[in-house]
Amino acid sequence: MRSRGPLLLILACALTAALAPSATAAPPVRLLGERVVPFAFDFRGTTVGGLSGIDALPQAGEYVLISDDRSALQSARFYTARIAVDGNGVGPIEFTGTRPLCGADGAPYPQNTVDPEEIRVDPWTGNYFWTQEGERAAGVLLDPSVRVTRPDGAFDSELPIPDNERMRPDSGPQRNGALEAATFAAGGTLFVTALEAPLMQDGPMPAATTGATTRITVQARTGQLLAQYAYPLDPVFTEGTGSNGITAILAVDPLDPAKYLVVERSFVEGAGNRIRIYEADLGAATNVLNAPLTNARPVAKRLLADLSELGLSTVDNIEGITWGPRLPSGERTLLLVSDDNFNDKQVTQFIALALR
Repeated sequence: MRSRGPLLLILACALTAALAPSATAAPPVRLLGERVVPFAFDFRGTTVGGLSGIDALPQAGEYVLISDDRSALQSARFYTARIAVDGNGVGPIEFTGTRPLCGADGAPYPQNTVDPEEIRVDPWTGNYFWTQEGERAAGVLLDPSVRVTRPDGAFDSELPIPDNERMRPDSGPQRNGALEAATFAAGGTLFVTALEAPLMQDGPMPAATTGATTRITVQARTGQLLAQYAYPLDPVFTEGTGSNGITAILAVDPLDPAKYLVVERSFVEGAGNRIRIYEADLGAATNVLNAPLTNARPVAKRLLADLSELGLSTVDNIEGITWGPRLPSGERTLLLVSDDNFNDKQVTQFIALALR
């Protein structure tokens, strides 16, 4: 009888090859396309720029965006826009409306009293939850906040913030390092925010040789503070004057309270930006609400995409992220937007990605 050894060996090798990851396997994230809005584009007497947050509206293809204008050029405001995203990329950006954000007194915010950063659509009411970073400057300590605005721009309410996020002389958020990111989770029952940078009491900012730790806060939609978690930031991507921090966070699944996409933006003067998207899992992390980070188990994270590797024309200051439509391939789409800081050396860039 002929030996079966060689045949069995061939079958075993074939099976191993079939089960092994392919060296040319498709990456989990791919670029669909991008589109840039002209610098200082005028829409209804306002300067479109500083776009720091984006979220999908219930109507297909409709989005809301927030500008981080501190009522310096025009009143602090948000926009609505129609944006087509499909397998061919990003269609023309058609702005459809703009409204000033108003305070509890019913008037638009005066100059330098708010620094808008993130905006999310409440899936229960249609109101807009938005964050602002406050201020830390000579003689000025202005707390960050989470505020609720109706779609017409009228003030509705404000959520409490953790005590450790209040601006105090020797503690609290760094300047321009406060509430940059937010998302709804668990079917709209939770509102989750992230500090861009470490609290002063939590240690130094990231550097080229060392990362740092910032915090993600979970609260009930009604305001009750439930938990806070330590999030490990990457080191800055190269030597020089710069930083790295969280600029956006997005629930992976609308019903899952534990998993989020996190955008880390690293910037170094003269070297530009490096933008990475991570999937973060809060499930096994230690609750450090109003507690030090000593011996805390941090949030687990894994890299999904580095925008510098996707073939973009430029990688700018990405600060907004939201889910777009699902493609016929079954892939989910992500829509990102950059904040040009009202600087003609930067761009207002919309990017569409597909996720397997």
